[in-house]
Amino acid sequence: MMLGMASMVWGQEIAIIPEPVSIKKNNGNFILPQRINITVSDLNSTQKTVNYLRQRFTPLGSDITVSKSDQPGHIHLAILSTTDASIGNEGYKLFVTESGVRISANAPAGLYYGVQSLLQLLPKEIENKKEVKGVEWAIPAVEITDYPRFGWRGLMFDVSRHFFTKEEVKRFIDDMAKYKFNLLHLHLSDDEGWRIEIKSYPKLTEVGAWNVKREGYFGTFIPPTKDEPRDYGGFFTQEDIKEIVQYALDNYINILPEIDVPGHSLAAIASYPELSCTPEAKNYNVRSGEKIIEWHGGGKFTALIDNTLCPANEKVYEFLDKVISEVSALFPFEYIHMGGDECAKDFWINNPQIKALMQKEKLKNMDEVQSYFTKRVQKIVASKGKKMIGWDEILEGGLAPGAAVMSWRGMKGGIEAAKMGHEVVMSPTTHAYLDYMQGDVILEPRVYATLRLKKAYEFDPLPEGVDPKFIKGGQGNLWTEQIYNLRHAQYMLWPRAFAVSESVWSKPEKKQWDHFTNKVETHLKRLDEADTKYATSAFEPIIEVSKNSNNKLVIKLSTEVNGLNIHYSFDNSFPDQYYPVYKTALTPPIDAVMLRVVTYRGNEQKGRIINIPLSELKTRAGIK
Repeated sequence: MMLGMASMVWGQEIAIIPEPVSIKKNNGNFILPQRINITVSDLNSTQKTVNYLRQRFTPLGSDITVSKSDQPGHIHLAILSTTDASIGNEGYKLFVTESGVRISANAPAGLYYGVQSLLQLLPKEIENKKEVKGVEWAIPAVEITDYPRFGWRGLMFDVSRHFFTKEEVKRFIDDMAKYKFNLLHLHLSDDEGWRIEIKSYPKLTEVGAWNVKREGYFGTFIPPTKDEPRDYGGFFTQEDIKEIVQYALDNYINILPEIDVPGHSLAAIASYPELSCTPEAKNYNVRSGEKIIEWHGGGKFTALIDNTLCPANEKVYEFLDKVISEVSALFPFEYIHMGGDECAKDFWINNPQIKALMQKEKLKNMDEVQSYFTKRVQKIVASKGKKMIGWDEILEGGLAPGAAVMSWRGMKGGIEAAKMGHEVVMSPTTHAYLDYMQGDVILEPRVYATLRLKKAYEFDPLPEGVDPKFIKGGQGNLWTEQIYNLRHAQYMLWPRAFAVSESVWSKPEKKQWDHFTNKVETHLKRLDEADTKYATSAFEPIIEVSKNSNNKLVIKLSTEVNGLNIHYSFDNSFPDQYYPVYKTALTPPIDAVMLRVVTYRGNEQKGRIINIPLSELKTRAGIK
């Protein structure tokens, strides 16, 4: 029986995300025994990884002993006494034979990432949080050498638009750590909430952390009335932040805090109206999602209220000095993100304070006013021993010396900043905005754009013609205007965060779409074991419509993932694997009112049935 299981395990495809630098698959496998001996070269440097491995081995129900030894146990974790320059500080070598496992690295982070790959070699039940009976814990015999392409491998989690608790942020960290992300960008302030305790300014959380709950489509909500309770929200105490930071560090993840200024600052202004240029600010409240900006498309917008800190007000710089001082003390990471995006300057144009500032500082336009503000903020950040990073709008009007740029409006801003000699992190909407829809709008929670898995997988943070030394890496961004809870946050992250992970860790030549999607299918089963929600959108049909010369609807169906059959019906019944298989463009029967489509691989349904009225498809095709 054991030999049969070994053969089956050896025959399975190895599915490690992100794809390692090299994998050599050998015959046989190692089966973890009931009593597992973990040996380490050094107890101090391996303690965090040993603790992590103990916790992840819960499903085995095994007795685990740990000892210091240069001789392999069942699993041997070794910090190399002689540095292996080929794998750097985050790389590792993983060897599995029929007699045991050895992971070696130059530094503790490398061992931790080696353990993540080891866990992905085990059966999917390793992702369970309870003991699992009846599983043969077999690990295929392999030789893996691996190290990351970039040092900055991030996910941004917006905890401002909707608040997520300390425990939910820890779960977010757990999930990202499994896929070798090492940077959590926490968006801590915005119009909808201020989420971090600042002892110098208690109203930031007494007032700024709370709004009126609204559900529906963000940006279209009815403005709250004065008598509606402002009891929806929350914030992290400084003790919470310390706990989260340490939890992240224990998983080899740094946290980048973001305080978004001078725009997106309504929560701060509602708490302290004197930070605004606009007298009406004393009547402002924390936003619940009502319209405060008129969007015109193409990045153009008009402010309906003034949600900006006043660049001409010295109280603002006193405020930011104290805020940044407290934030700097809580987060050991070398960077602080100071926002800078989507700053609506409409209320600045005719403001006498701003005009006086422009005359005094010889500023020609509003972009230079924001640049003046940003340069002063950069000096405050530097005075705390930190580096400043901001969204690519900080380029406009002149970039502050020493500031790094996070390029979100495509790659253009990042390329420009890199050519100016500034450090850059790429997080473009085109490939890395994980709050975008990921399938057909008829199924997905409506957002203003779509990012499919395949497009996310095409992400390459290093553009041609740019000096690699200025590109620190990349990250995926999860904005939460339309995300109210962690389950939906998971749905939006996975599997697209797999694509981001592989894009920032793996070498471009190791990325291969069909291989990746095969791995995704394997890992979705692992997410099931972990009780982690995910989207099946990438496995669902893509529907394209047009009209022919007779003004009749023509429907074309395709899939992102190869090897799937699309089954369809027009008769209002629910198609399965016995229904017609799509082969060529469809013209609906004359009286049909509904198209239903679903994908199968053999007898296994992949994804959801899409039910779409033909009236909707006609509208998309421009048929009246």
